[in-house]
Amino acid sequence: MAVVKPFAAIRFNENKAGSIATLACPPYDIVSDAERAKLIEKNEYNMINLELPKGDNPYENAKDMFKLWQEKGVMTQDMEEGLYIYEEEFLENVDKGEKNILRGFIARVRVEDFKNGVVLPHEETLSKAKEDRFNLMKATNCNFSQIYSLYIDEEKVTDNKLDNICESTSPRYEFFDGLVTHRLWVVNDKLTIASICDDFADRKLYIADGHHRYETAINYRNYCRENNIYAPEAGFVMMMLVNMSHKGLVVHPTHRLIRDLENFDRKKLIKECEEYFTAEEYADVKNAEAVLKEKYDEGKCAFAFYDGGESFTLLTLKDRSVMASVLPEKSEASRNLDVSVLHNLILERLLGIDKENMANQVNLTYTRSAEEAVDSVVSGKSNCTFILNPTRVREIGEVAAAGEKMPQKSTYFYPKIITGLVINPLY
Repeated sequence: MAVVKPFAAIRFNENKAGSIATLACPPYDIVSDAERAKLIEKNEYNMINLELPKGDNPYENAKDMFKLWQEKGVMTQDMEEGLYIYEEEFLENVDKGEKNILRGFIARVRVEDFKNGVVLPHEETLSKAKEDRFNLMKATNCNFSQIYSLYIDEEKVTDNKLDNICESTSPRYEFFDGLVTHRLWVVNDKLTIASICDDFADRKLYIADGHHRYETAINYRNYCRENNIYAPEAGFVMMMLVNMSHKGLVVHPTHRLIRDLENFDRKKLIKECEEYFTAEEYADVKNAEAVLKEKYDEGKCAFAFYDGGESFTLLTLKDRSVMASVLPEKSEASRNLDVSVLHNLILERLLGIDKENMANQVNLTYTRSAEEAVDSVVSGKSNCTFILNPTRVREIGEVAAAGEKMPQKSTYFYPKIITGLVINPLY
């Protein structure tokens, strides 16, 4: 099954580069140009220079900068191979002040083709993002950021080992970025490392976040083989591994925005929806998420439909069995997903937004903020929005185990894993 092993990470030398708090950065795909500039303004050595390079030759720029930083001692490679325990402490519900802690560890994992059934995806990917990450890997021969993957360990065998280490030793890094406290422990004890890695001998891994980077790792491994490129570790990729049963796992929803539809007719849409859904009017759209949470706790499939004004319509699926005729080729796990119900029964059947249209985001866009979704309709940028509940963690595993993929933007794991604590060299 999954082959997990330690590695000697390349890390920032804080004596020369400055505090790790000013060096790490958010995932590249959520960083705007303005945010990128602010990160570099705080510290010229910020990791965003490498992870999101700019200029006429961005990938060569990243390669040259990475080499220069190592020559100057800004970055150095650890003397020993190790595992890197990573922890995030955050407020799951800011309004209620509910603290949460997520803990896992970073290691090298052998790259497996999806057909082998060892590393399983759950979402579709876009070719443009894969091309970008592939060009960066070719230039730098490194993983600058880790793929976020889950494993099944209901007995918490590995969790207990990680907990014991963290309780008995101090973290190498600890800093607060304004929302999340990040901590990193370096584990070099060979017996401890072997014990943790051996736990994965009969486990599969489920990609939570980083599908583009994992498919890029497969492509890069094949590229090196086919072109006789010396990259001895190209068959491995850096991953953050977290127990699927970990109480700190939080998945947020991604809401759907519908725009540029000709002859959009609210009354007609609601009437047609009533074939599959009960439609209930609520006075205040500000309560939409709370109302949806009640349905979520009841195990119901429901959406908050909003097209302007102060009120919204709650659409609750009458009978899940209808999805068997809509998606007969899919597993029950895929058919029961809220996003599958919304995309197939409403977006495709009733609004005429087919899968190609969705993939190209012609009439469909996304936001993780319900407030932003409502504002988009109020401002006239969107015809309407569908506010969703989050996908359950167990559903992600069930769909992946069935060998299927969810629609794009089905999950949003929070918080994101920070970039820049450790780098995985493939040479």
